[in-house]
Amino acid sequence: MKLAPTLNKVRISLVLLTLLATVSGCDKKSEDSATAAEASVSAGGFAYVTSQDAGVSVVDLATMEVIKQFDVKAEGPRGLGVTDDGKKLIVATRENESISVIDTATGEVLQQIHVGKNPEFVRINGNFAYISSEPSAVGGPPPKPGAKEERDDDDDDDEEKIPAKIAVVDLIKGEKVREITGGPETEGIEFSADGKNLVITNEADNTITVHNIADGSLTKTIHTHEHGDRPRGIKVSPDGSTYLATLEYGNKFMVLDKDFNFVRNVETGQTPYGISYDHAGKHIFVATNKEKALQVFDAQTYEKIKDIPTGNRCWHFSFTPDDKQILLACGKSDAVFVIDAEKLEVTKQIEVKNMPWGIVTYPKAMGSLDTKITH
Repeated sequence: MKLAPTLNKVRISLVLLTLLATVSGCDKKSEDSATAAEASVSAGGFAYVTSQDAGVSVVDLATMEVIKQFDVKAEGPRGLGVTDDGKKLIVATRENESISVIDTATGEVLQQIHVGKNPEFVRINGNFAYISSEPSAVGGPPPKPGAKEERDDDDDDDEEKIPAKIAVVDLIKGEKVREITGGPETEGIEFSADGKNLVITNEADNTITVHNIADGSLTKTIHTHEHGDRPRGIKVSPDGSTYLATLEYGNKFMVLDKDFNFVRNVETGQTPYGISYDHAGKHIFVATNKEKALQVFDAQTYEKIKDIPTGNRCWHFSFTPDDKQILLACGKSDAVFVIDAEKLEVTKQIEVKNMPWGIVTYPKAMGSLDTKITH
């Protein structure tokens, strides 16, 4: 007579175990589905876009849609770079003179590291980030067409001549470990083809300077004034044979050889800024702000191939990791323009509000702020 209750308890236990197994299986399937969905979303990689009046927009490159926003926990995000493994995003934030180190998986700000006044460009090489600054920024609009920028060579205003610093941040230690002294208003940063030097543009004194990465020493200075003022963008060719620098107030870009000797100038539209080769090194792309175009040049002859009409204040751009499309951030259009890299035509506009400034992708791709990694 005592067996019946015992059997009932066993039956109840078995039923409960079955239910638990079923629920667990459903949960596991849900997790698997979520993982599969996430993998599907990330199949094309991501683009990260800073907005000067907001944070970072994350674009799914498979759908060309903004899928989330990162709060950088500071004001004035501009330059940015992604680590080689794609796990961290480094964003220069102007108002607090720092960089925000962001976990790309969670969007969490892991750390803020002070780097110096008016941080702008971010370039990453291995475990180190290099951040340019503009302590003596004078800003202001470019001169009217045909007019020269007024600069008094005898001006005794020391503030305009404060040397900028390239902050060198150890991303493993999470701290600034040293500085490299550049010119006033250091702007663009590029690594030399052999990886031994930093090549930087200094817009306030119209120079391009070359610095030894190991000890920060100045190895060469190229003066741009006779060609054009305000050097901004800087890019090395994929084969390392040439360097290009845009001259915003000269409406041209300057070509240097592998030893940083002047080769020639190439005329562009009004106020060129971001510049890059494609990955194959066959074409040069230049974002011309006032011209409202992305201009395309033959990398061998320097003949202009096409003007691609774009938006307002388009400064920086990046290819997608597969090299098939170009994403151009247009600040005063509140948009990222998507351009077919073969047809050289705009195919879409992605709404990104609050003055989009810079853009990079992961996996890494060629662009005005980054370089494709090849193995």
